[in-house]
Amino acid sequence: MSVARLAVALAAIAARPGVELQAAPALPDAAGTVSIPAQEWPLRPGPREITVYIRYPGSNGTIGGVRASTGLFLSLHNWGGTAFKGTADPAVLADTFDVVAIGVDYLQSGRPAAIEGPEPYDHGYLQALDALRALHFVFEGLKRRGIAFDSTRIFTTGGSGGGNVSLMANKLAPRTFAAVVDMCGMKKLSDDVAFNLPGGSSLNARWTRDRGHPFYLSPDAQELRFTSHPGHLAEMKRLGATAKIFTVHGVEDATCTGADEFAANMKASGLDFTYVRVTRDMLDGAVFTSAGHALGNRTQIVVQVAGRYLDQASPQALHRRGPTDFERRQPIRYATANRCWVIDYRRGYPEGRFEAIAKK
Repeated sequence: MSVARLAVALAAIAARPGVELQAAPALPDAAGTVSIPAQEWPLRPGPREITVYIRYPGSNGTIGGVRASTGLFLSLHNWGGTAFKGTADPAVLADTFDVVAIGVDYLQSGRPAAIEGPEPYDHGYLQALDALRALHFVFEGLKRRGIAFDSTRIFTTGGSGGGNVSLMANKLAPRTFAAVVDMCGMKKLSDDVAFNLPGGSSLNARWTRDRGHPFYLSPDAQELRFTSHPGHLAEMKRLGATAKIFTVHGVEDATCTGADEFAANMKASGLDFTYVRVTRDMLDGAVFTSAGHALGNRTQIVVQVAGRYLDQASPQALHRRGPTDFERRQPIRYATANRCWVIDYRRGYPEGRFEAIAKK
């Protein structure tokens, strides 16, 4: 075959949905980690990989513990963390709820990149795409090996930054999850946090208002990261989003603020939403130990708040209706001030981009 024909053939392969030029690695046979390709970060152009942590259910912790009833469960670390720091214990999730527990070192995981690095903190966009890529990797990996699992039981949880990424993952894949448990997560990229304004949250996402600076925060980027944007919630509702969303947030949380606004918008949207507003009279010294940002035992919070919906043997067990966004391969679009964010599922896993709004 000539070089020209080979180039045409490769382009055709790349354009076909679900086909990648780079083969994905295999799922590990036992609990472990694997690196997979991720979408390029414009602030550091070039190839990028993320680490995926996998924990299987069962006493021996191998892939043999996956059965037809087994679901998938993202458990996402906090701002500046790695692996499962600041979120629910994967071993408890795997064995209590019969799931493959999945952690992700998404973009800017670890203190040097998240807190000490010069670039602005992503605050949920590429981070959620990374989490969804990890979920898709396990989803497709099990299918390729012919291992039956329950694809209607897909969940996500996380603490603080992980709660934010869980909410964003559900926004970017609104027909994929059966339940979301956000524990004290950031609800939007507020001016306070984005620009490190005095007198508010201690969080500093290191963005700038200078249009000529590479760290400029556009209105469109800020809108996308608003997890309860009324227009975007309406679009999720129109698309048929059915995940049961839990937000567990302390009334004294001065780090991640805006929970009451988030709850009001969620309730107005008509989506399935439960607000667990943690007050001092709820503190029991075991599950809830603080009405502030820490909350308490973030593993047991998931069990207590949502356990009856996550347990596949429960009469109230949740199952998503319809195919996942991975399977639908249809784009998700969210209009913002100037243009439109598109989450493209042509390849099965999501790829995000920003484009002009199509004229009607």
